[in-house]
Amino acid sequence: MNNSYLLGLCFFFLTASTHLVAQTASITGVSFDKAAAHPLAFVSVSLHQATDSTLVNGQLSDTTGTFKFDKLKRGSYFIRLQFLGYEPAESSHITLTANQHIDLGRIELAVNPQFLSEVQVTGRQLQHINQIDKQVYKAEQFESAKGGTAIDVIRNMPSVSVDGQGQITMRGAQGFLVLINGKPVQTDAATILSQLPANQIENIELITSPSAKYDPDGRGGIINVTTKRGADDGFALIANLQGGLPSIEDYGNPQRQQRYGADVTVNYRKDKWDISASANYLRNDNAGLRDGDVYTIIGNRRTSFPSHGERSFDKYNYGGRFNVSYTPNERNQLSAGFFAGHKFQDRIADIHYDNVTTDLNTGAVLGRSRYFNANLQNKQGDFVLGNIDYTHTFTGGASLAFSALYERADLYGSTFNGNIEGADTVQNTISTYQNPLNGFRGKVDFTAPAGNGIWESGYQYRRDAQDGRFIYRAKEIGDPDFAIMPEFTGDVEAINQIHSIYTQYSGKTEKLEYMGGLRYEYAYRDLQVRSLDDDNYTLELHNLFPSASALYSIDDRWKAKAGISRRVQRTSNFELNPIPEREHSETLEQGDANLLPEFIYLAEMGIIRNFKQGSFFTTAYYQDIKNPIQRVNSVFADTILNRVFTNADRATRTGIELGANYTPVKWAQLYLGANVFRSTTRGVVLDYAEPRENRAWAYSVNGNANVQLTQQFSIQGNVNYLSARPTVQGEDSRFLSPNLSLKHTFMDGALTALVQWQNIGMGILPSNEQRITTWAPDFYTTTNYIYEVDVIMLNLSFNLNKLTRQLRLPGSEFGEKEF
Repeated sequence: MNNSYLLGLCFFFLTASTHLVAQTASITGVSFDKAAAHPLAFVSVSLHQATDSTLVNGQLSDTTGTFKFDKLKRGSYFIRLQFLGYEPAESSHITLTANQHIDLGRIELAVNPQFLSEVQVTGRQLQHINQIDKQVYKAEQFESAKGGTAIDVIRNMPSVSVDGQGQITMRGAQGFLVLINGKPVQTDAATILSQLPANQIENIELITSPSAKYDPDGRGGIINVTTKRGADDGFALIANLQGGLPSIEDYGNPQRQQRYGADVTVNYRKDKWDISASANYLRNDNAGLRDGDVYTIIGNRRTSFPSHGERSFDKYNYGGRFNVSYTPNERNQLSAGFFAGHKFQDRIADIHYDNVTTDLNTGAVLGRSRYFNANLQNKQGDFVLGNIDYTHTFTGGASLAFSALYERADLYGSTFNGNIEGADTVQNTISTYQNPLNGFRGKVDFTAPAGNGIWESGYQYRRDAQDGRFIYRAKEIGDPDFAIMPEFTGDVEAINQIHSIYTQYSGKTEKLEYMGGLRYEYAYRDLQVRSLDDDNYTLELHNLFPSASALYSIDDRWKAKAGISRRVQRTSNFELNPIPEREHSETLEQGDANLLPEFIYLAEMGIIRNFKQGSFFTTAYYQDIKNPIQRVNSVFADTILNRVFTNADRATRTGIELGANYTPVKWAQLYLGANVFRSTTRGVVLDYAEPRENRAWAYSVNGNANVQLTQQFSIQGNVNYLSARPTVQGEDSRFLSPNLSLKHTFMDGALTALVQWQNIGMGILPSNEQRITTWAPDFYTTTNYIYEVDVIMLNLSFNLNKLTRQLRLPGSEFGEKEF
């Protein structure tokens, strides 16, 4: 698509928005946090007649705290500001003449003392807050996550579940967009969240009805992770140390697991400068086993190969982040950030096999062999990223923001397989890859008050390019050296480009909040494969992504909400790569260069109830998915299954979720989240003649209980349970993870000691294990993955100068997705 045409459309939206704010008599101002000394976004601002306090108009302050009322008649008015957790604030009376423009400047809001005292007494804040398009959860409520990563925090959300494979689902769907402090991260969710320390997280926001200003990526919606906040003028520091005790259970793994880590965050703010930095190291090995049973049918021969052995992980990551922000005045802000990090993972899968081939007609044993497969898969990545952002606020409250980001990721790894029968090594194979990636994102956003709300428009360009080299070598008995296998070797170059423009409007009346918008995208994908045959695959798409949501306040206690949006789950380069990889003895893995992205319609309706001792919400939702991407198996050889990505025809999910927090007494707080849905997936899979359809009910439950025994000592227990779920070829079993933590604070809360008991099993509970089963007319496979239970972790946290403002710390945008 012609770039000048896109820029012209963007200019049209920005110009149209600018004309909307050309007004006559007006009152403007800025909502301001008195304690934190910075603007306060999305404050409820109402305009009243001074004579009898009649409501004239209302709106929300924008992201810079700015509000504006225009087209006003002459008269006497006052402004009232209200925001959760803050005391209401009012301006003095304003006498307005015709065509007069009055700028009230800052109107300061102070934190509600009762809110502060309650937090001090109970040690707890509200666990979740429902807003028009999202649910906001306090990360500090989940002690079992401390010392871990962002994954350990989000697994407690009612809409979110994490299974034994580390796969994250939101409302039963894998794939969602991750934001870090509101900035898009074009990465695999599990990978990026596994690098972000839980200790640095302030809130988790589940955006289940995203607006048009967000990238439409992800089946389930958006998860926005906000990091902890920096100090007021002066210096602030948070430091955490973590260590784990030796394994309690014996899994027969020869290597001893290592678990330790540390992270530190510092912030210095003075006058116009705000400097933040953080560094972290986390080593988190996991012991484990796998127990499998497989058979294949080729002609009249049935080959079964049950297996048992080690499946453990050695994992570590480290990184550093730095950001500097300069605010020369209230109307301009410039910031720049830098991130560098490394991630390492060794997966050991040393498996014993007992193969038996029989004749299906006679039952006669045609052959038997026992062998040992030594398997080591290594994945590593080096990430370097830089970003720059600039925002200018105009007189009247409009703002223009520019941002640019560049990332370089060097991804590389290997997979070694050695098949040993008795004393003989019958085959050695090794796959290696180098897959460097370069990514760029540039965007411009315009925001302006308009009528009773805010108008937003913008343009964004995204590009990532990957140049992969994949080599497969094998060495059979009698071979002097490894030889390259050309059918499993080749180069893959991928370029993805996306142009997008959006426009949306949001507003608020006395009882109703509403938001609606439209996003247009032009996406182009170019994939070149050089192997035995050279092939070029291109895909060009034009799409519209509408969105709308509303929140209605029935009274002080009841609210109703509804939303609808269209989204896309894009293909990763890993899913597209058609060059096969021998993952381990029984599995060959490859992508599909013709794979299509998924397109999803999301709809939801819900009720929110607030009461004196807590709150409750329930939301019914529906997902309609076109081209659902499935990971499926087929028979490659008598003892090898080919695992590939493919598109099914259609999938739907209909469900209901609920969340409740209850404080029966000041020293105890209970939280429960649940999600129940019916999932259906259907379509023709690979070359099988009959279309497949699998449907079933599934559910997840996340519960959490906090007890504050003294002002310094508390105990928390939580459980995450995920039921069995259908897949297009089979079923993933249930997954259970109970945890317990004890916390004690010292030095007026500056020092915290935490003991965690993770994945409680005690030889009784079937915790931290999951069975994956798939089948077709010519094969059946089931594997139970058994992960380490009864892990004991110790954490120490030191907090110098309470953190109260958001840190802007960059993270990997593109490279993590392909790790």
